[in-house]
Amino acid sequence: MIGRLKGILAHKQPPWLVVDVHGVGYELEAPMSTFYDLPELGREVALFVHYAQKEDSVALYGFLREAERRLFRDLQKVSGIGARIALAVLSGVSVDEFARLVQAGDVTALARIPGIGKKTAERMVVELRDRAAGLAGAGAATAAAGVPADPQSEAAIALQQLGYKPAEAARMAREAAAAGDDAAAIIRKALKSALR
Repeated sequence: MIGRLKGILAHKQPPWLVVDVHGVGYELEAPMSTFYDLPELGREVALFVHYAQKEDSVALYGFLREAERRLFRDLQKVSGIGARIALAVLSGVSVDEFARLVQAGDVTALARIPGIGKKTAERMVVELRDRAAGLAGAGAATAAAGVPADPQSEAAIALQQLGYKPAEAARMAREAAAAGDDAAAIIRKALKSALR
């Protein structure tokens, strides 16, 4: 099993690249996040590699950062997500941003990533929330700290997770909030108000 591949970058045209290792060319598929940071052709490159074998084919996927490879693997554990969608996610959002969106339960933002619909975004939030903190290592911990800490914002996010649209959830939280309320109190009041 190949874990890391080091050689000369011989060809790059998204989503494919070729790395020459002592005269043997390895063709890999990579997300745009990797392409943005690749060196010029003819320069040395080291990639983290994911090897995938199916009944009728073998594929190699390359990543400049271990966190990207880890997220690629984690995404494929979500029901309905394969390599193509996992690459689309990594091409559309950074690992830290993805971890932040999952921890915040921001289904709307996740659904804006090409290839991801609302149902897939919801599955990602449910199935990856526990792993999101470890996705980017220290970077994810910093991103997690970026989740809104004020009670009104937390309540709005929770209301979105219950199925309310972002604008509606923000309005409900704003109208229900009173000085000194924690997020749970705001959510209770907002839901009671919605039942009237």
